[in-house]
Amino acid sequence: MRVAVEISMYPLTGEYRLPIQGFIDRLNTHPGLKVRTNALATQIWGPFERVMAILTQEMTRSAETAGAPQLVFVMKVLPGLSEPDSAPP
Repeated sequence: MRVAVEISMYPLTGEYRLPIQGFIDRLNTHPGLKVRTNALATQIWGPFERVMAILTQEMTRSAETAGAPQLVFVMKVLPGLSEPDSAPP
């Protein structure tokens, strides 16, 4: 099954850009995922189990780096939704 996930990361520290960019950059290194980023969130499309495994890995890495509870993730999961046909802008 395919999935679409929209995720936003909110570091609760003064320096928020570097942790967010690091999270997005790591997501983009995983082959087989389609990743789009806008000003508010990142959208990820791919096989359900693979997307969830990668998100678990990268969210854990971000949380360990930031130090809990210094980080909040907000996520929407849309099972069965295929990636859009058009290329990212």
